[in-house]
Amino acid sequence: QLNMAKKKEAFLKEFKEGPLHFKPTYKFDLYSEVYDTSEKKRKPAWTDRILWKVKNLSEVASKEGEFPEEETLISVTLNNYTSHMSYGISDHKPVTGTFKLEMKPLFSVPLVVLNPEGEWCAEHDVLICYSAVPEFPSSAWDWIGLFQVTFRHFKDYVTYAWVEDDEISSSRDSKQVYMSASEIPKTGGEFLLCYYSNNLQSIVGISEPFQV
Repeated sequence: QLNMAKKKEAFLKEFKEGPLHFKPTYKFDLYSEVYDTSEKKRKPAWTDRILWKVKNLSEVASKEGEFPEEETLISVTLNNYTSHMSYGISDHKPVTGTFKLEMKPLFSVPLVVLNPEGEWCAEHDVLICYSAVPEFPSSAWDWIGLFQVTFRHFKDYVTYAWVEDDEISSSRDSKQVYMSASEIPKTGGEFLLCYYSNNLQSIVGISEPFQV
């Protein structure tokens, strides 16, 4: 029924599905792996399914000439697609899929280059030097965060400095920002600096790892 609908309905045609290498997931007697024994005796069916479609930015941007039409920014690979027969609280068996996502950067060259200056420790304020490409859309709400090298999200910063409010020098080629000593971890360790762009809602520059 689903395959028939995919052939007829335009919005379903681009959706993908993995191979059905598991038994039909409906309809079971509760708390069992026995198909329907009620008076209706419903036929077993694969009613629980996972389909996916990736709408790449290039699909939209290519219409405006920003990216080649064939460029793919995100790719998805299905690693595992299976049912879980041990669950019995429903007349359906749950189905799960595990996917691998690969995302291509929008920019091959960093928009912002960051460097920690001098020795970094909690005994004195520290300096950050950074430079941005000429067309970079900077904002007063941009900030530079100090992160442990194992960070997973842009909100995992240890501390941060506003690029405008905490600026201490500026030239055509680079700018300097200070970070308060009171916010630097006294325990030390290996860290990174990341530049967060408010306009792009993304980290657009990451420094090399360094010791505090």
